[in-house]
Amino acid sequence: MAQKVYMVEGRQFRTESDYARAKHDKEIIDRLRTKTNFRDKKDLEILSNQLRSGKYKFMTLLGQDFQEEVEALLKDVSSGKKGRSGSAAVKKTGQKSIKKASEQPEKISEAAVAEALQRQEKQRKLMLRISRIVAILCLGYFGVYSYYNYKTESAFQQMNELKEGGGAAAATPAASAGPLYTLDDAVAEREVLEEYKKLLNNNKKLIGWIKIDDTNINYPVLQTDNNEYYLDHNVNEEYDINGSIFMDKDCDIVKPSTNYILYGHHMKNGKMFGKLDSYQSESYYKEHPYISFDTIYEKGTYEVMYVFRSRVYKETEIVFKYYQFIDANGEQEFESHMQEMAAMSLYDTGVTASYGDQLLTLSTCDYQETDGRFVVVAKKIAKE
Repeated sequence: MAQKVYMVEGRQFRTESDYARAKHDKEIIDRLRTKTNFRDKKDLEILSNQLRSGKYKFMTLLGQDFQEEVEALLKDVSSGKKGRSGSAAVKKTGQKSIKKASEQPEKISEAAVAEALQRQEKQRKLMLRISRIVAILCLGYFGVYSYYNYKTESAFQQMNELKEGGGAAAATPAASAGPLYTLDDAVAEREVLEEYKKLLNNNKKLIGWIKIDDTNINYPVLQTDNNEYYLDHNVNEEYDINGSIFMDKDCDIVKPSTNYILYGHHMKNGKMFGKLDSYQSESYYKEHPYISFDTIYEKGTYEVMYVFRSRVYKETEIVFKYYQFIDANGEQEFESHMQEMAAMSLYDTGVTASYGDQLLTLSTCDYQETDGRFVVVAKKIAKE
């Protein structure tokens, strides 16, 4: 059965849908031909600019043919040539094209098909290359991510074994700029807890350990004089995208600060403080009301008081900045800060603190706003 031939403006189209698009384009072209004076240079310039700017949306090559035709006529009119200007010339050109196309339909069809297939093949190859590049990048990212997760878990496992007394201390202490807890002579009066002595041989910047029962939070806590360092370094002082849990550089465990502030990444895999925002649920808080935080000198149990969202503010903004609350300069200032946090808290735990209580603040990123933070504040309680 012979294939039906669809012809419009001297071009052959293979399918009925392509033929319909071509007819749509022809209607636009016919309207433009009707309202345009093809003998007038100004009219041709206006039409040429409109076609170049894409004002008329063509769906087939008829649009390109028409634009080339207009450009040729404009060139002729501009140079003063005769014989091809006007609608009669356009009509004649169209008739000539139709005649040639009808004389050699097979040749036109083969050329059109070959051109279309060539374009499709180029697009296919391009998409294939892009897909391969994306796949390689994804595999590379996954590989790096998995590698750092493995390093992180290995480092913490080693530290935990040392803490529990199941591992041996490193023969050579890790290189360090010096532990913050030796910056004051008072360190000589405080004895490091036995379970942390081996750990200190591995990392002199260790200042404690945090744990929340029935969660993945069970990590050593480190401290340097640079709050940026442990954002991307692990306990072995190696580069690690997971970072570590660390205490604010201005906090002091020797002469205890009013408030210990600990930072950790909000990792999508739940590591570090990735699950800390579970405290936004009051039911979760009721199941996890206590936080264990030991310094290298003493053990501590803390009861959750406040849970709130905040953000990092500009220095010029006059507002309560929880991350600057490290030491209270008196009872009035302490109570003022407690009121600020109570007002921000997502729910009322019924737990309060008095001036002289030791506080613990856990802080991680919160993606509900730019520079957002999710914060949990607890106070130290006597062990039962």
